[in-house]
Amino acid sequence: MGFWWFLFVMDLLVPVLMIISGRMMWKHCPKDINGIIGYRTTRSMKNMDTWKFAHDYCGRLWWKIGWIMLIPSVLAHILIYGESDNVVGTVGGILVMVQCVVLTGSIIPVEIALRKNFTKEVERK
Repeated sequence: MGFWWFLFVMDLLVPVLMIISGRMMWKHCPKDINGIIGYRTTRSMKNMDTWKFAHDYCGRLWWKIGWIMLIPSVLAHILIYGESDNVVGTVGGILVMVQCVVLTGSIIPVEIALRKNFTKEVERK
């Protein structure tokens, strides 16, 4: 039972952190463009307009995706409650891999939105 609880908490980390980080990015964009904190890609760091746009867009996206991923993650664990450690570990591992793919894949729509809204000279279209 202890392993189930451990993996349950661990498997909720990515969705919960996406919800919290998304809200922070969306509502409290870092004031300065920097290479340490925030959504940092070449395109997003071109100027303050792209920086703020990327944080707003990515923050809203992460907030939505985090809530969407939270529900199936909880349901998956409810369904395997009481199963063997092997089953719990396998399901937990698959969940984390899917969550990480979704997390890193979220870069694609943000970069597409930046490309659609800004010229190559990084001026708003």
